[in-house]
Amino acid sequence: MMLKRIYQQAKKHPGLIPQFFFIILGAGGASLYLIRLARGPHVCWDRKNNPEPWNNLSPTYQYKLVAVTTDYEKLKKEGPDF
Repeated sequence: MMLKRIYQQAKKHPGLIPQFFFIILGAGGASLYLIRLARGPHVCWDRKNNPEPWNNLSPTYQYKLVAVTTDYEKLKKEGPDF
């Protein structure tokens, strides 16, 4: 229903096609980023089986999307084991 309406508007006004494209691209990118955040190691969905999932990560785990100056392969653990 919604796609049909967008198609009809784009057919009447072809100058709107790039706007529709970038709006859909932005919404899709935002959705994928939210899914990535929800599946991250710092999010706890199950408190009974694994209450602190961030303690199971190795020091070389790259948890950032982009690490410009950090080389995660050379990091050493700086804390006790819990």
